[in-house]
Amino acid sequence: MRQQIIVVDDDEKITSLLRRSLAFEGYEVTTANNGSEGLKLMLMSEPDLLVLDVMMPQIDGWEVCRRVREGGSSVPILMLTAKDDVRDRVRGLDLGADDYLVKPFALEELLARVRALLRRKPDKLEENGNRLLYEDLLLDIDSREAIRAGRRIDLTAKEFDLLHLFMQNPRRVLTRDSIMDKIWGFDYSGESNVLEVYIAMLRQKTEEGGEKRLIQTVRGTGYVLRGEGG
Repeated sequence: MRQQIIVVDDDEKITSLLRRSLAFEGYEVTTANNGSEGLKLMLMSEPDLLVLDVMMPQIDGWEVCRRVREGGSSVPILMLTAKDDVRDRVRGLDLGADDYLVKPFALEELLARVRALLRRKPDKLEENGNRLLYEDLLLDIDSREAIRAGRRIDLTAKEFDLLHLFMQNPRRVLTRDSIMDKIWGFDYSGESNVLEVYIAMLRQKTEEGGEKRLIQTVRGTGYVLRGEGG
């Protein structure tokens, strides 16, 4: 399966150039001309790489990057900008970008950075086929169940989706709004405590054998998957 790249830039010449060049290199490329379209594409798929311009109409690249990270995605992000300023680079990295390239750029350098980002292996989880492992908690993607201390944990569809999100983002604090958006959708209008109810059910199931708590509450913000004190 070809690796998927989303390119978001309001300059049609650049999006056209990158679409052709990246496709020639064997990637599957989707483009958007503004931040709003880029976010919609991110919601419809989980690409292998996001190439993101900073200065765009409607929603700029900074905000897109922030929302992508708050939404729980760990997709590598390469930011493009015409501003060669240390403060801008630092801002992008602080928001969660992985690399930064100043316009105008040499196509060969961009392709090299794309290859480098795609080669990086995530250090936030151990992955074995269709299984995710964090400490002693194993999530089996195929069977949609968790395994802890040798016992199998049956999960409802929403419990699985919620735990899957945490397992994909260990030690990353996920805001309450970002979790709601990712699991229940932007237009969810159900009971306000639905997330807290599911968190309580997940804790009960994963701690049933007396194991330590892994889903921690971050007061005033949201939740994080990490060991106590970790």
